[in-house]
Amino acid sequence: MQNLENKINDNINLDILKRLKYIYRATISANKTLDYSKKINQLINIYKSKNSSIDVNEPWSEKTVLLITYADNVNNGLVGKTIRDFIMFYNKYFSTFIDSIHFLPFFPSSGDGGFSVKNHEEIDPVFGNWEEIKELSKNANIMTDLVLNHASSEGKWFHNFKTGKSPGKDYFFTINNNYDYSNVIRPRDHDLLKEIKILNDTKNLWCTFSYDQIDLNFRNPEVLLEFITLILKLSSYGVKIFRLDAVAFIWKETGTSCLNLPETHEIIKLLRDIVDQLDKNIIIVTETNLPKEENLSYFGKNDEAHWIYNFPLPPLIIHTFLFGDSTSLTKWSMKMPPAQVGNAYLNFIASHDGIGMRPAEGILSEEEISDMLKRLKKNGSQFSMRKLPSKQEKVYEANISLFSALQYTDIDSTGKFALERFIASHCIILSIEGVPAFYFNSFFATKNDDKSYLNSKVKRDLNRHKWNYSNLEATFNDEKSVENNCYELLKKLISIRKAQPAFHPNATQFTLNLNKNIFSVWRQSRDRRQSIFAITNVTKKNIELNTNMINLIDDEQWYDLLNPEIRFKDEQKIKLGPYQTIWITNFK
Repeated sequence: MQNLENKINDNINLDILKRLKYIYRATISANKTLDYSKKINQLINIYKSKNSSIDVNEPWSEKTVLLITYADNVNNGLVGKTIRDFIMFYNKYFSTFIDSIHFLPFFPSSGDGGFSVKNHEEIDPVFGNWEEIKELSKNANIMTDLVLNHASSEGKWFHNFKTGKSPGKDYFFTINNNYDYSNVIRPRDHDLLKEIKILNDTKNLWCTFSYDQIDLNFRNPEVLLEFITLILKLSSYGVKIFRLDAVAFIWKETGTSCLNLPETHEIIKLLRDIVDQLDKNIIIVTETNLPKEENLSYFGKNDEAHWIYNFPLPPLIIHTFLFGDSTSLTKWSMKMPPAQVGNAYLNFIASHDGIGMRPAEGILSEEEISDMLKRLKKNGSQFSMRKLPSKQEKVYEANISLFSALQYTDIDSTGKFALERFIASHCIILSIEGVPAFYFNSFFATKNDDKSYLNSKVKRDLNRHKWNYSNLEATFNDEKSVENNCYELLKKLISIRKAQPAFHPNATQFTLNLNKNIFSVWRQSRDRRQSIFAITNVTKKNIELNTNMINLIDDEQWYDLLNPEIRFKDEQKIKLGPYQTIWITNFK
C-alpha cells in the first residue's frame, strides 16, 4: 500500500482520491482507483487551461430569482429557433427582474418532457445550439439538468450497451435472480425490472421511472467519468448551476432500499469537490423529492449540494390556501433549520412536474392529505401512483397546474378569489428563507392543458403547456386579461423583493405563530439593519391583527413595502383583506 501511495504525485487531488476509494472500494482495485483519480485531475487541468479564472463573488443574494422553463415554452413554431425565441421573450419581458434561468432538458430525448435523454452532450437541434446558451449566459445565470439516474432506451449509450461497444458497454444496471430488491422504495407503479435479450443472453434491466428510462450503472466508474466530463463541457458553455436529477436513486445495493445510500452522497461530495476547483460560482442542486430528513441530508456538512429543493412547500402551501389554514405550514416552518452559509433552500410551488406528495408525509395527516387530494380532483387533477413494498399503491404526485390547483376551494366554489390566492401563495416563497423559483407558466396563471393530456395520455402534460409566442404576447398585453394581471403583480413583487437585504436567502428568519388565518415570518438582514415582517392572510375573510403581536421597535419608522404610504406603529390594528400580503419594514 505504501508503494501505491508513493505513486501519488503533486497532480493528484487527495480529496478526490479519497472519495473514489470509498465509492469503489468493493468494485475496482486500488491501482485502478488511482488511475481514475489521475484522469479526473487531468480533465480539471485541461478545463482550467482553456477557461480564464473567474472572480469569486457571492454566488446568490436577494437578487437571485430563478425562472424554470422548457426551451420551447414560448415559441414561434420554427424548428431550431425555440431557444432564440425564448431569449427574445426573456430579454423583452423578464430580464429586468429575473437573473437566473433553469432550462429543463434540451438534449435529444425520446420522452418524459426531455428526461429520457438520448445524448447528454448535445442540444436537440429542434431547439437551437450551445452558442445561443453561451451568449445568454453573459447576462443570466444558466441552470441545466444532469440526468444522472437513467438514459433513453433509444440513445447512443443503450444502443452500444446492447451490442457490447463503447461508450455504453456496461453502462446500464442489470441484476441476476439472486439480487434482493424486495426493500426498494418505488416512485412509480410499473414493474421495476424489464427483461431483455442481449448478445444471446437474457438481462434484467433496472427501470426506476419507465421502460424508456434505463438506470445507469454507477458501479462502473466510466459512467461517473462521463458525467464529470459533461460538467466540464457544459461549464465551458456558460452553465453555472447543475441540477442533479433523481440523484437519490443512482446507487443500488442488494437488500437495501436503493435510495439515499452512502455511495450516492459520496458521489455528490466528489462532484462538489470538482466544481469547487473549477469555479467557486458554480452551484450544485440536488433534486430529491423525499420527506424532510432525507431531503435535508443532501446539504451534507456543507460539502454536498449548495442548494436543495424545498419539496414540502408545494403540498403545504397548496393545502394552506385550499383550506384557509396555515397551521401545518407554520409548524413545519418553525421546525426547519436555517441553511448554513454556503447552502440555501430552493423555494418553489410549481414546476414542470406535478405536486409531489411524499414530502407531505409526517407533516400533513392522512386525513388532511386525503381531503386535499379530493379537492384537487374536483379542480381537474390526475394522479400518478407509486408502489409500496406491500404492493399497495399510493399517490406520488398530483398532476395539475398550480393555477388550476388553487382556482376553486370548498368555500370559494366559483373561483372569485382565484388570482388573489395564486398571488398570495407566491408572496410566501418570496418572503421566506431561500432562493425563489417560478415556473414559466405561473407568470400567466396557466390552467390545465387538458387538450395536450387528451392527446398524449401523459398526466404531466396537464402542467406542461407550450405557448405560441404571438398568441401569448397578444393575450397578456390585454390589460384586462388574467395573464396580464398575474404577470404584472408577480413582476412587481419580485422587483420589490430584490431590493431588500432582509430577503437575502441566508438572512435570519423566525416564523411567527399568530393564528391559523395568517402565515407570517420575521426576516432580518445579515447586518441587522433591516427587518421585514411578511404577513399573508391565507383566507377569503377580512382579518384584523394588532401590531403588538409582531414587536415593532418604538424608535423605528415602519411602513409597508407593497404600499409605502401606509405607516405602522405599536398598538395599532392592521386590516388585511382576502389573501392580502403586507411586508412591514423599517428600512429606507
